[in-house]
Amino acid sequence: MDQVISCRTVDVSINGRPVLEQITFSVETGQLVGIIGPNGAGKTTLLRAILGLVPIDRGSMLVLGLPVAQVTSRRGKIGYMPQRQLFEKHFPFSVADVVHSGLLNRSTIFKRIEKADQRVMEALALVGMENFARRPFKDLSGGEQQRVLLARSLVRNPELLLLDEPNAGLDFPAQQKFLDLLQTLRNERKLAIILVSHDLLSAASFVDLLICINRVMHLHGHPGEVLKSATLKDAYRCQYDFLSNSIGLDGEKK
Repeated sequence: MDQVISCRTVDVSINGRPVLEQITFSVETGQLVGIIGPNGAGKTTLLRAILGLVPIDRGSMLVLGLPVAQVTSRRGKIGYMPQRQLFEKHFPFSVADVVHSGLLNRSTIFKRIEKADQRVMEALALVGMENFARRPFKDLSGGEQQRVLLARSLVRNPELLLLDEPNAGLDFPAQQKFLDLLQTLRNERKLAIILVSHDLLSAASFVDLLICINRVMHLHGHPGEVLKSATLKDAYRCQYDFLSNSIGLDGEKK
């Protein structure tokens, strides 16, 4: 497999405050990696660092073979799906408009994009939403909106897909449909996918590798090994009592 991300002892701070310290991991083509940790652990900041939106203070990070400081030159090969609450729920545009916005950047915003409509419809077809193209985005269910936002992140045919809490606010059937869709995309398109999740159990049942961070990286490995590790308690601290009741210290679901 080709290495898509190589992160070595990376530190990130925001306004002089340390947010991430000594983060080391790698992601290969076709891997599905989950990032978990308590609220405020730095999960979203890590995604933003991979995108080159937040500078790293120390360490090294290669993304798609380039130092992260140069990653803007390959930005079109990285799909990013932010948290759904960042999109106004009364977003006054059609489904096709939302997906089309994924094609825009500084160099294209005032130019005609070649085969834009075709690319939008192909992306919607990937997520099973091609028949909703003219529907108002605001009229869709939460699960349907997530599929549209996923199509938006796929419209440039990326090699790396970054998803920030994609299942937040969805009911269980909608979550399962979305995760099944990600598996299909990973298998058929050989995408490397990084998924940030607050739901430890859902992520652990779905990904190839699980990374647990709370400013520092506490765990990195096979989901079963992460769930069984006593180090999980250090990462979640006050939230650990809840986790213990859910999965048990030995990693067994209760």
